[in-house]
Amino acid sequence: MSIRIVVADDQELVRGAFAAILDAEPDMEVVAEAADGAEAVAAVHEHTPDVLVLDIQMAGMDGIEAAQRLSGVPVRVLMLTTFGQDDYVYDALRAGASGFLLKDVRRAELVHAVRVVAAGESLLAPAVTTRLIETAVRRPAPPPNSWTGLDRLPPRERETLQLLGRGLTNAEIAAGLVVSEHTVKMHVSSVLAKLGLRDRAQAVVAAYESGLVVAGEPPPSVE
Repeated sequence: MSIRIVVADDQELVRGAFAAILDAEPDMEVVAEAADGAEAVAAVHEHTPDVLVLDIQMAGMDGIEAAQRLSGVPVRVLMLTTFGQDDYVYDALRAGASGFLLKDVRRAELVHAVRVVAAGESLLAPAVTTRLIETAVRRPAPPPNSWTGLDRLPPRERETLQLLGRGLTNAEIAAGLVVSEHTVKMHVSSVLAKLGLRDRAQAVVAAYESGLVVAGEPPPSVE
Protein backbone atom coordinates (compact mmCIF):
# COMPACT_ATOMS: atom_id res chain seq x y z
CA MET A 1 0.00 0.00 0.00
CA SER A 2 1.13 3.54 -0.75
CA ILE A 3 1.92 6.07 1.97
CA ARG A 4 -0.86 8.65 1.72
CA ILE A 5 0.41 12.22 2.20
CA VAL A 6 -0.95 15.74 2.61
CA VAL A 7 1.51 18.59 1.96
CA ALA A 8 0.78 21.94 3.64
CA ASP A 9 2.80 25.10 2.94
CA ASP A 10 1.71 28.66 2.23
CA GLN A 11 4.35 29.05 -0.52
CA GLU A 12 2.85 27.55 -3.66
CA LEU A 13 6.17 26.78 -5.33
CA VAL A 14 7.55 25.04 -2.25
CA ARG A 15 4.32 23.12 -1.70
CA GLY A 16 4.18 22.04 -5.34
CA ALA A 17 7.82 21.00 -5.41
CA PHE A 18 7.53 18.88 -2.27
CA ALA A 19 4.31 17.30 -3.51
CA ALA A 20 5.89 16.47 -6.88
CA ILE A 21 8.95 14.89 -5.24
CA LEU A 22 6.88 12.71 -2.94
CA ASP A 23 4.22 11.78 -5.48
CA ALA A 24 6.93 10.56 -7.85
CA GLU A 25 7.93 7.84 -5.38
CA PRO A 26 6.39 4.43 -6.20
CA ASP A 27 5.28 3.87 -2.60
CA MET A 28 3.83 7.34 -2.00
CA GLU A 29 0.69 9.21 -3.01
CA VAL A 30 0.02 12.90 -2.34
CA VAL A 31 -3.73 12.98 -1.78
CA ALA A 32 -4.07 16.73 -1.11
CA GLU A 33 -2.24 20.04 -0.80
CA ALA A 34 -3.05 22.83 1.67
CA ALA A 35 -2.08 26.50 1.75
CA ASP A 36 -2.46 27.05 5.51
CA GLY A 37 -3.08 25.26 8.77
CA ALA A 38 -6.86 25.38 8.54
CA GLU A 39 -6.79 23.78 5.09
CA ALA A 40 -4.34 21.18 6.39
CA VAL A 41 -6.66 20.20 9.24
CA ALA A 42 -9.61 19.95 6.86
CA ALA A 43 -7.58 17.90 4.36
CA VAL A 44 -6.50 15.44 7.03
CA HIS A 45 -10.09 14.89 8.14
CA GLU A 46 -11.26 14.49 4.54
CA HIS A 47 -8.49 12.31 3.12
CA THR A 48 -7.19 10.45 6.25
CA PRO A 49 -3.52 10.48 5.15
CA ASP A 50 -0.74 8.56 6.84
CA VAL A 51 1.61 11.55 6.93
CA LEU A 52 1.06 15.31 7.03
CA VAL A 53 4.05 17.32 5.79
CA LEU A 54 3.42 20.61 7.55
CA ASP A 55 5.18 23.98 7.43
CA ILE A 56 5.56 25.48 10.90
CA GLN A 57 5.14 29.13 9.93
CA MET A 58 2.21 29.97 7.66
CA ALA A 59 -0.18 32.88 7.30
CA GLY A 60 -3.38 32.39 9.26
CA MET A 61 -3.27 29.19 11.29
CA ASP A 62 0.34 28.06 11.61
CA GLY A 63 1.62 24.51 11.62
CA ILE A 64 1.92 24.21 15.38
CA GLU A 65 -1.71 25.14 15.95
CA ALA A 66 -2.76 22.80 13.15
CA ALA A 67 -0.84 19.93 14.76
CA GLN A 68 -2.45 20.70 18.11
CA ARG A 69 -5.90 20.58 16.52
CA LEU A 70 -5.07 17.18 15.09
CA SER A 71 -4.17 15.75 18.50
CA GLY A 72 -5.74 12.32 18.74
CA VAL A 73 -6.07 11.98 14.95
CA PRO A 74 -4.06 9.00 13.60
CA VAL A 75 -1.77 10.98 11.30
CA ARG A 76 2.00 11.33 11.54
CA VAL A 77 3.19 14.94 11.37
CA LEU A 78 6.48 15.92 9.70
CA MET A 79 7.27 19.58 10.36
CA LEU A 80 9.11 21.82 7.89
CA THR A 81 10.62 25.24 8.58
CA THR A 82 13.27 27.67 7.40
CA PHE A 83 14.28 28.26 11.01
CA GLY A 84 16.68 26.18 13.09
CA GLN A 85 16.02 27.52 16.59
CA ASP A 86 15.46 24.89 19.26
CA ASP A 87 12.25 26.55 20.43
CA TYR A 88 10.53 25.75 17.15
CA VAL A 89 11.59 22.12 17.42
CA TYR A 90 10.37 21.96 21.01
CA ASP A 91 6.98 23.47 20.14
CA ALA A 92 6.64 21.13 17.17
CA LEU A 93 7.41 18.07 19.28
CA ARG A 94 5.07 19.19 22.04
CA ALA A 95 2.32 19.62 19.45
CA GLY A 96 2.80 16.00 18.43
CA ALA A 97 5.21 16.19 15.49
CA SER A 98 7.05 12.99 14.71
CA GLY A 99 9.82 14.65 12.75
CA PHE A 100 11.44 17.97 11.98
CA LEU A 101 13.23 19.13 8.82
CA LEU A 102 14.54 22.39 7.43
CA LYS A 103 13.00 23.45 4.13
CA ASP A 104 16.33 23.27 2.31
CA VAL A 105 16.32 19.51 2.87
CA ARG A 106 17.59 17.41 -0.01
CA ARG A 107 15.17 15.30 -2.05
CA ALA A 108 16.46 12.00 -0.67
CA GLU A 109 16.28 13.27 2.92
CA LEU A 110 12.67 14.39 2.49
CA VAL A 111 11.63 11.03 1.06
CA HIS A 112 13.50 9.19 3.80
CA ALA A 113 11.88 11.34 6.49
CA VAL A 114 8.37 10.58 5.24
CA ARG A 115 9.11 6.86 5.23
CA VAL A 116 10.55 7.03 8.75
CA VAL A 117 7.56 8.78 10.32
CA ALA A 118 5.08 6.69 8.29
CA ALA A 119 6.67 3.59 9.82
CA GLY A 120 5.87 4.90 13.29
CA GLU A 121 9.35 6.11 14.20
CA SER A 122 10.59 9.53 15.27
CA LEU A 123 12.81 11.34 12.81
CA LEU A 124 14.94 12.89 15.57
CA ALA A 125 17.13 10.49 17.52
CA PRO A 126 16.08 10.30 21.20
CA ALA A 127 19.40 11.72 22.43
CA VAL A 128 19.10 14.69 20.05
CA THR A 129 15.53 15.28 21.17
CA THR A 130 16.66 15.25 24.78
CA ARG A 131 19.28 17.91 24.17
CA LEU A 132 16.76 20.11 22.41
CA ILE A 133 14.29 19.84 25.28
CA GLU A 134 16.96 20.52 27.88
CA THR A 135 17.55 23.88 26.20
CA ALA A 136 13.87 24.70 26.73
CA VAL A 137 13.52 23.86 30.42
CA ARG A 138 13.71 27.55 31.29
CA ARG A 139 10.39 28.11 29.55
CA PRO A 140 7.31 28.70 31.73
CA ALA A 141 6.09 25.50 33.36
CA PRO A 142 2.95 23.92 31.86
CA PRO A 143 -0.29 23.77 33.86
CA PRO A 144 -0.08 21.22 36.71
CA ASN A 145 -2.70 18.96 35.12
CA SER A 146 -0.98 18.73 31.74
CA TRP A 147 -0.13 15.04 32.18
CA THR A 148 -2.87 13.67 34.42
CA GLY A 149 -2.50 10.21 32.84
CA LEU A 150 0.67 9.62 34.84
CA ASP A 151 -1.35 8.27 37.75
CA ARG A 152 -2.43 5.39 35.50
CA LEU A 153 1.14 4.26 34.90
CA PRO A 154 2.34 1.39 37.09
CA PRO A 155 5.90 1.64 38.46
CA ARG A 156 7.58 -0.17 35.56
CA GLU A 157 5.88 2.07 33.00
CA ARG A 158 6.85 5.21 34.93
CA GLU A 159 10.45 3.98 34.97
CA THR A 160 10.21 3.32 31.25
CA LEU A 161 8.99 6.89 30.68
CA GLN A 162 11.85 8.25 32.79
CA LEU A 163 14.38 6.32 30.73
CA LEU A 164 12.73 7.41 27.48
CA GLY A 165 13.11 10.97 28.72
CA ARG A 166 16.83 10.34 29.16
CA GLY A 167 17.09 9.37 25.49
CA LEU A 168 17.70 5.65 26.04
CA THR A 169 17.03 3.12 23.30
CA ASN A 170 14.85 0.03 23.83
CA ALA A 171 17.98 -2.09 24.27
CA GLU A 172 19.38 0.27 26.92
CA ILE A 173 16.05 0.40 28.75
CA ALA A 174 15.85 -3.40 28.68
CA ALA A 175 19.33 -3.64 30.21
CA GLY A 176 18.47 -1.11 32.90
CA LEU A 177 15.18 -2.78 33.84
CA VAL A 178 16.60 -6.31 33.36
CA VAL A 179 13.78 -7.30 31.02
CA SER A 180 13.55 -8.28 27.37
CA GLU A 181 13.32 -5.74 24.56
CA HIS A 182 9.90 -7.19 23.76
CA THR A 183 8.75 -6.28 27.26
CA VAL A 184 10.15 -2.77 26.84
CA LYS A 185 8.24 -2.37 23.56
CA MET A 186 5.06 -3.37 25.39
CA HIS A 187 5.77 -0.83 28.17
CA VAL A 188 6.47 1.91 25.62
CA SER A 189 3.26 1.16 23.70
CA SER A 190 1.26 1.23 26.92
CA VAL A 191 2.80 4.54 28.03
CA LEU A 192 2.05 6.15 24.68
CA ALA A 193 -1.54 4.91 24.72
CA LYS A 194 -2.28 5.94 28.31
CA LEU A 195 -0.83 9.43 27.88
CA GLY A 196 -2.26 9.94 24.39
CA LEU A 197 1.20 10.40 22.85
CA ARG A 198 2.04 9.80 19.20
CA ASP A 199 5.58 8.52 19.64
CA ARG A 200 8.81 8.46 21.64
CA ALA A 201 9.67 12.06 20.78
CA GLN A 202 6.51 13.33 22.43
CA ALA A 203 7.15 10.95 25.35
CA VAL A 204 10.42 12.82 26.01
CA VAL A 205 8.43 16.05 26.25
CA ALA A 206 5.98 14.39 28.65
CA ALA A 207 8.82 13.09 30.83
CA TYR A 208 10.26 16.58 31.25
CA GLU A 209 7.02 18.48 31.64
CA SER A 210 5.62 16.01 34.16
CA GLY A 211 8.74 16.36 36.33
CA LEU A 212 9.74 12.70 35.95
CA VAL A 213 12.98 13.91 34.38
CA VAL A 214 14.75 17.10 35.40
CA ALA A 215 17.58 18.52 33.32
CA GLY A 216 20.92 18.13 35.07
CA GLU A 217 19.82 15.38 37.43
CA PRO A 218 21.41 11.92 37.12
CA PRO A 219 19.36 9.13 35.56
CA PRO A 220 17.04 7.30 37.98
CA SER A 221 18.41 4.16 39.58
CA VAL A 222 16.63 0.99 38.51
CA GLU A 223 16.36 -2.04 40.74
